[in-house]
Amino acid sequence: MENEGWNRCSCSARTLVSIMATIILLFQPDYCIAKRQPPCPPSSCGQIRNISYPFRLKGDPNRCGDPRYELDCVNNATLLTLFSAKYHVRDIDYERYKVVVSDPGREEEGANCSFIPRNFLTDSNFRPTGLVGPDDFGSQPFTWEPWDTFRIGYFNCVNPVSDDPRYVEVGRGECGSGGHVYAVLEPSLYEWRVKDIKVGCVLMVATVVDWTPKENVSYDEIRGVISEGIRLSWLPVICEDRCGRGTDCKVINESKGEVECEKHYCHYAYQTTDKCEPWQQIFGYIRAYLRGVIFGIGSRITFSTKQLDNAVGLQFFDGGIFIGRNIIPIFLVARYLFGVVLILLLFIYKWRRRHFSIYENIENFLLDSHLNPIRYEYKEIKKMTGGFRVKLGQGGFGVVYKGKLRSGLDVAVKMLTKSNDNGQDFMNEVATIGRIHHVNVVRLIGYCVDGKKRALVYEFMSNGSLDKYIFSKEESTPLSYEKIYEISIGIAGGIAYLHQGCDMQILHFDIKPHNILLDDNFVPKVSDFGLAKLHATIDGVVNITAPRGTLGYMAPELFYKNMGGVSYKADVYSFGMLLMEMASKRRNSNPQAENSSQHYFPFWIYDQFQEDKNIDIRDASEDDNILVQKMFLVALWCIQLNPSDRPSMNKVIEMLEGMIESIELPPRPSFYKNETYRRDDTNPGFTESIYSDSQPDERV
Repeated sequence: MENEGWNRCSCSARTLVSIMATIILLFQPDYCIAKRQPPCPPSSCGQIRNISYPFRLKGDPNRCGDPRYELDCVNNATLLTLFSAKYHVRDIDYERYKVVVSDPGREEEGANCSFIPRNFLTDSNFRPTGLVGPDDFGSQPFTWEPWDTFRIGYFNCVNPVSDDPRYVEVGRGECGSGGHVYAVLEPSLYEWRVKDIKVGCVLMVATVVDWTPKENVSYDEIRGVISEGIRLSWLPVICEDRCGRGTDCKVINESKGEVECEKHYCHYAYQTTDKCEPWQQIFGYIRAYLRGVIFGIGSRITFSTKQLDNAVGLQFFDGGIFIGRNIIPIFLVARYLFGVVLILLLFIYKWRRRHFSIYENIENFLLDSHLNPIRYEYKEIKKMTGGFRVKLGQGGFGVVYKGKLRSGLDVAVKMLTKSNDNGQDFMNEVATIGRIHHVNVVRLIGYCVDGKKRALVYEFMSNGSLDKYIFSKEESTPLSYEKIYEISIGIAGGIAYLHQGCDMQILHFDIKPHNILLDDNFVPKVSDFGLAKLHATIDGVVNITAPRGTLGYMAPELFYKNMGGVSYKADVYSFGMLLMEMASKRRNSNPQAENSSQHYFPFWIYDQFQEDKNIDIRDASEDDNILVQKMFLVALWCIQLNPSDRPSMNKVIEMLEGMIESIELPPRPSFYKNETYRRDDTNPGFTESIYSDSQPDERV
């Protein structure tokens, strides 16, 4: 009974094979005829007179030859494209299924370069015939046997090499090399080791040869061997044609081109299992069934039946396909859907636990800090803002609303909608402003922590931020230069207090016009301490993990390690950029400027001072011009590249309040340490920056 069942199975399999073969012959006749009985007459090009299957000449009909073996005919020379490079075809042996190709270097350069190959070719480009398995046939158009062969590398050496016989001299100063050129031979199965390459030698190109050299080889011998070319085999495609895909073969009669199919693989997928032993057939059918399951699952995942419609031989079993397309997906979906839901619930639980711990950490921090600001409930915040009715502004931190305390005092309520994962921005701002009492620093009245809702309550600044007064052209109440000068001294006083007026040094790291608020009397107050950092040691270096601040106001040392450590001088730099904009009532960077030197305004200002030119401000009095020039000079000192060259904020206040004659012109500001300048005498207003090392070594 078992034998009868086995015979029925075998008969069914053979019947299925016959049906599939008939379908292929009926619906793909051109493919089969073109591949097994090429109808095309041979082509010719130059010395290659018989170009036939599998080779084809470019321009031949599509049914001729195999497109992987297409040849070009250029200037009566037959060329083969191999690894995106052109090689000359010297001979095609249809009995041994080998083609001889050579590097085009000799034909292109002649003797001028002593024949240095043009294309880089190593044995690793090929998959040897002996290592090709049944599934690998057709994946490589050519194979090559590298045993008893050598690889030749051409090295360009600064100094001559006389202590190593492997280095065969090619020439000196040829082909534009400018050094000593040597050919070095190595067995093709080994890589060039670094220790074997001479100091000062650089690999130019490498190629392979079918040759086992003797000792004391001359370059004429090497050149001759390279000219002969290498022999590549297209036997895999012949094995596929005559023995079936996936079956190896070997040439048994080179004079007639006869091949013998090998049965070593007994590959189930390409109709060779009937030539194998019973146990090999069973193994092949099991693999075929499993392959059907895999392809069934793949077709279900990709929502495509294209692969299933083109089954070949025994490669796909209907039973395996059915299980792969229907049974296994249902089981996997049911199983993994349960797992996904479980993981999702676990993730939500962890996320809630983590955020609750964040809020708990913030509350513990505020309680332990004994801060003066008042703690409000969220419902009180909502009430004092009238349901968040009047919006004052919005930024990356969140939204600011206008509110009113029960005492009638107007306040600004900042609702934080974005912060880092551990609430560090919120704690920074509360801890910093909560201990500050200065006329030029905004006062924190209270705060709110209610779950994920966080708010900061500040004193209300009726005149808003400074940026709308120095940048906007439509401001109804423009500031005079005398008032801008007074505001600059106030800002400097606030920053100086942060640096030296508290028990802890406070570095702001985000000094810019948007963060300077103005009260009813236009008294400036430094605000937004979300990026601030408390530091115990004055004049010490602060460790920061990443650049912080706003581009255009950030000190170079925040980006580049080789500028020195980060200290309070970073705020001095930001103040200098702010002061430059206040004095000019324009942004420092202006790509639309008429002159190239005015693209970056501080450079242009420096040029005016250096050339003793007057900086006349339109609609400004003589006294105003003096104040503006003083602000420009102080700003130039503040934006010096080296932090040690920048003054402290106390010194900045002293210079602003002093006489302009006592302020010297500082060195020219720059972006990088190795920056120099070239002036164009034909255009007095043009200055070009030249960088000898325009890229920084490392980022902070």
